[in-house]
Formats: sequence, structure tokens, C-alpha cells
Amino acid sequence: MFGYLTIYKPELKFKEFYKYKAYYCGLCRTLKEEYGFSGQMTLTYDMTFVIILLTSLYECGTTQSLHHCKVHPVKKIPMLQNEMTDYCAAMNMVLSYYHLLDDWKDEKSIPGLAGMKLLNKNVGKIIHTYKKKCGIIQDCLRRLSECEKQGVTDIDKVSGCFGDLMGELLVYKEDTWEPVLRRMGFFLGKFIYLLDAYDDLEKDIKKKNYNPLKPLYGEKDYEEHCRELLLMMMAECSSEFEKLPCIQDEEILRNILYAGVWTKYNKIQKELNEGKEQNNGQQPI
Repeated sequence: MFGYLTIYKPELKFKEFYKYKAYYCGLCRTLKEEYGFSGQMTLTYDMTFVIILLTSLYECGTTQSLHHCKVHPVKKIPMLQNEMTDYCAAMNMVLSYYHLLDDWKDEKSIPGLAGMKLLNKNVGKIIHTYKKKCGIIQDCLRRLSECEKQGVTDIDKVSGCFGDLMGELLVYKEDTWEPVLRRMGFFLGKFIYLLDAYDDLEKDIKKKNYNPLKPLYGEKDYEEHCRELLLMMMAECSSEFEKLPCIQDEEILRNILYAGVWTKYNKIQKELNEGKEQNNGQQPI
């Protein structure tokens, strides 16, 4: 369900792109340093966004260093790390573990079981450190699982479970910014869940898997309805973001929120349009 919070590279300046990349590589290095190779395998772009958001909001000190890695064995590359990197690396591990656990429970996935065993020791320590937060995340996932098992078609209810999870994820500490971050995360989480459902719909129909958008599929205004839902969620999310005093790296953050999050949706639309042209016997221009 992750992989949607990415940059839209064509609209980023070179210096912004390389700084984003440095945050991403910093997260990768922290995962390796703290949790080994198995931790490094859980790396996601989504957590890079959270690092940049919280770093900008709290203006925490960031260390830049140069390192080799397996992807860049010849030339050392810049990496940015701070306390938000540590926090997001821990949350990345927890979410990856719960995702693998869900795969094992629902599909008896052997890779899921193997992944759980690799992460189990480190995740146990993280849950002990972030006991309250991990308990809330577990509860959100439990509610989401129950909705899916019951075949709930109330889109607002089921997407709200993941919204609550993202809201908790963005809250680094209980302070004056907690309500804004929680609401921002809530709508961002709903957007991610709905876009993931939109992306997986045809596959879920073929496999007879749960998908809250199934009742809408086939209706004349299905595409427009989905687009309006997604626009509404991101409008609310962006409105909350603009309340935050994020000056540092604001160009990167806005790039992700106003353009990057739509990358997957635009790709799906392009494929749909190309499919229609081919069905009509036309070649794409």
C-alpha cells in the first residue's frame, strides 16, 4: 500500500532533487546501521517524505556525510541523517513487519512468513520503545482487517482506518502541531488507501479479492467519482499542510503533495487512454 509519496522529478530543481536523494540515502544507511540488511530491504520513498516534513517542521539538526554503498560502490554519495531519520526508520520496520504479517495471515504467504522472521527481533525492540504508538497502529490495522473481512463497502469508514494510521505516523510528539499533523496524515492516509484500491481494482475483481470500489465499478461516472474522491482527500491534506511553518525544503514537500502523489494515478490514466485508442483501432500519437 506504500510507494505513492514520491517526487515529480521534472518539476524539481537539481539541488532539490539531490537533497531529496540525500535524505533517501540517509534513511537507507540508518536502516542498515540500526537493523542490518533485512532492515535495508524495507526502504520506501514514503518515509523519506515523512523525514523531510518533520525535519522542516521541527528544524532539527541534520548531519551530512559521504559514503559508499552497494548501489554506488565507486563514488561516495551525500547522505542526510537526523533524529527524524531514526524515528522513520523504526516506523518503516514496524509497518513492513505488519504488512508481511498480513500477507501471512491472509494468503499464507511463505515470503511473508520468511520476512517476518527476519524482522522479528528488531521489531520487538521497536515496539517496546514505541509501545503506545505501535499499539495504535496495530489497532488501526486490526480495524482495517475487520472491515475487509466483512466486505465493508462504506469507503469513508474503511479508508478512515488507514487514515488514522497515517495520522499517528506523522505525530512525532504531543505538542501544538499534533492536531494539524494528525489531520494531515488522516486525509493523506485515506488518499493512499483509495488510490491503492483504484490501482488494484481489476486485479482484485479477477482474483475475487476485497476492494471497496467494486460497487462503483461499471457505473457511468466511476472514473469521475474516483477522481473527485482523490482530489477531495488531497485538498484537505494540503490545507492542513499549509498551516505548518515548514520553510526548509518547502519546495520538495510541495512537489510531493501537489504533483508527486498523482504520478501513479496519471500513469493509470495514460494506460487506460492508450487501451481505449487501441480498442478503437487507433495508434497513440
